Amino acid sequence: MYRKGTKMFKIFNKIKNKIYSMLNTKSHLEILEERGLVHGKNFNMYNTYIDYGHCFLVEIGDDVTITNSTILAHDASTKMDLGKSKVGKVKIGSRVFIGHGSIILCNTTIGSDVIIGAGTVVSKDIPDDSVVVGNPARIICTKSEYINKHKNLMKESPIYNTFWEDKSEKEKDTMKNELEKKIGYDE
Repeated sequence: MYRKGTKMFKIFNKIKNKIYSMLNTKSHLEILEERGLVHGKNFNMYNTYIDYGHCFLVEIGDDVTITNSTILAHDASTKMDLGKSKVGKVKIGSRVFIGHGSIILCNTTIGSDVIIGAGTVVSKDIPDDSVVVGNPARIICTKSEYINKHKNLMKESPIYNTFWEDKSEKEKDTMKNELEKKIGYDE
């Protein structure tokens, strides 16, 4: 119909894939599992892209949450010059949180008990019990130090006990005022 590699071919494929995805009753996670993604129990991903063509190279442990992030098991930067893309496994341990907008690159291991801050680019291995931020990712403290810091801050900070959609307008206004120059904690 359209020659492979042309703009029209790419547009046609995007439309075809969109139609197929609308007709598909399987969840995104179920499709990734069928393609070989391995993950443990209590795995939560929200608006996250896991390398569709290479998800069989991705292994995720127990109690992991990934938010609005990208996990790549391939890197096509060598494709034009070498005719081949790089590929590598991605292993994520247990009890890991990956913050909004983070990018996990191929051939990396993230240990257990790790927090990856929002917007972090992980291009090298991250050891257990770490909090990492930035581009490139850098360790700022251990996870236990980070949690203890926030346990202490909770003693003097406002704590809100209702889920955001259940908050009244008065509660929202109170939060806006109380959080003018400091952090609080929510359910």
